[in-house]
Amino acid sequence: MNKDLLSGAALLAVAGTYYTWSTQIADSTLSDEIGADGLPKVLSVLLAILAACLIGRALLAVRLHAVAATTGKADEEEEDENAPLPRALGFLLFGAAYVFLLPFVGYIVATALLIGGIALYEGAQRRSWIVPAAAIGGAVFYWAIFVKLLGVNQPMGSIFQGLF
Repeated sequence: MNKDLLSGAALLAVAGTYYTWSTQIADSTLSDEIGADGLPKVLSVLLAILAACLIGRALLAVRLHAVAATTGKADEEEEDENAPLPRALGFLLFGAAYVFLLPFVGYIVATALLIGGIALYEGAQRRSWIVPAAAIGGAVFYWAIFVKLLGVNQPMGSIFQGLF
């Protein structure tokens, strides 16, 4: 059985459970026309849509594999199956380092380090100016979205606390 099919089925079960639980949220006097359960319901529907996409992808892959087998074409493994566990652990370590560094160096520096580190981890050229430019530009772009556009303050970092 395809791992996308299993993941999609599990995600669909989570979405159904989340939707069921969200219907049990009581309205209060502070509720607006959407209600307290509005956002959780929307999130559960979006989760169900993602689950349906995964299931559809799995069924399409099974169908394409069956067609390739009947036409005599050589079996090619999916790219996802070639992603070993150490690679996934590497990404997990990047996330852990980001969470650890965020209170010390702040949002912009930690995000730039995360973007640059992952770019290098994925095989970007080390001596190119593109990696630092993309890392700094991406960090400033995300900061502008969250802080300026959405009004969500991000951590300054204890290192830079007295400078600004």
